[in-house]
Amino acid sequence: MQRKTTADFDQELLDIFNEYIHGGIDRRGFLQRAQKFAVGGVTASMLLASLSPDYAIGQVVPKDDKRVKTEMLTYASPAGSGTMKGYLAMPANASGKLPGVVVIHENRGLNPHIEDIVRRLALDNFVAFAPDALTPLGGYPGDEEKAAALFRTLDQGKTIEDFLAGARVLKERPECSGKYGAVGFCYGGGVVHRLAARLPDLGAGVPFYGPPPAAENAANVKAALLMHFAENDSFVNPSWPPYEAALRAAGVRMTAYTYPGTQHGFNNDTTPRFVPAAAKLAWDRTLAFFNQNLRA
Repeated sequence: MQRKTTADFDQELLDIFNEYIHGGIDRRGFLQRAQKFAVGGVTASMLLASLSPDYAIGQVVPKDDKRVKTEMLTYASPAGSGTMKGYLAMPANASGKLPGVVVIHENRGLNPHIEDIVRRLALDNFVAFAPDALTPLGGYPGDEEKAAALFRTLDQGKTIEDFLAGARVLKERPECSGKYGAVGFCYGGGVVHRLAARLPDLGAGVPFYGPPPAAENAANVKAALLMHFAENDSFVNPSWPPYEAALRAAGVRMTAYTYPGTQHGFNNDTTPRFVPAAAKLAWDRTLAFFNQNLRA
């Protein structure tokens, strides 16, 4: 079966799905509004399934890849949820200390796609670590809808502290050089912005279509920033200009790219929103940015 792309869906339906994944409407709301696009034997439930992640098709680095060493860490987050877990990966044959990258997941927790991103970074000679914000609720449940429902119940103040603690854990790992950055996607992109405002030693931050914080946070950012935006993103794009202006006023080193013809989530290769050319360009830029800012 040929893999579906955004060209197979009406833009209005994509916008409805965007609203759904960000919690603006629930499953019932999506199905009701998507019904008008359910034609030719296709149901609204089938449309939702076809837009949702398929982790098998997006896997790049298998879990048992011998080139990568992985483990699930437990770490302390005293200002947050107390005890947290996260997925760590590094090159199996690493020699010497390597820069670190904190990987911040979407609003679904540490799912298989994010674990794969962590392994990809390990193959590019980084120590990568992805905390799971859902740890206090039992971790990623293996189901996207359940994960989204759990995620909405988190105390976001504690969750940010959990990611801050995770970043410090990575920096202090014996395999890490002490130089570290952060990359995040959607919700995780927003967290990268917040980490950049809270961690003066963060070397580089890369938010993929991340919602920005309040403009006053910009004055605290010391990290270099590389932002990736989708052209068609009604969730993030309207809120970006005020924060961009604040970052520029604060003299933050920053670069932003908008990728033509893309939707929110274009880097996620487990869904039809994936755009291979744009995702490759954005990822190549991300790796070059981390290499420039985190290696001696």
